[in-house]
Amino acid sequence: MKDTPPGWPRLSASLYYRDAAAAIDWLCRAFGFELRLRIEGENGRIEHSELTYGDGLIMVGQEEAGTAAPRFGRRRISPVTAGGNTQGLMVYVDDVDAHCARARTHGATVVEPLAIHDYGEDYWADRSYGALDLEGHVWWFSQRLRSRA
Repeated sequence: MKDTPPGWPRLSASLYYRDAAAAIDWLCRAFGFELRLRIEGENGRIEHSELTYGDGLIMVGQEEAGTAAPRFGRRRISPVTAGGNTQGLMVYVDDVDAHCARARTHGATVVEPLAIHDYGEDYWADRSYGALDLEGHVWWFSQRLRSRA
């Protein structure tokens, strides 16, 4: 495989929110993302943004719920508009207990409490929790306790 462009991981995800500006601020406060780029259009609409967490990257944008001609032939929407979750994301963190406490402090809804998920000596064990962000995207945060043998 060829190298990726400088500063870009091989894989990144896009998330859409009704209020992308508020989501960007919240994701940074609650989950510890860092804002790398924010491009605003008319009336403060988020046209593109890049948030990083370690070497990971997500893009956050405004949903296209009412767009007559949506990009890619599909409307890009928030879970609020979709009526449920549209995807899930997993992030490895250094201290999952502290991360969970921070997320709760900033209003994340913890839907799976902190627990150890041990897949046996031949595999791995993680301590993890699941949370919903302010518009219902599902997030799974984990800390590796034991790597595969």
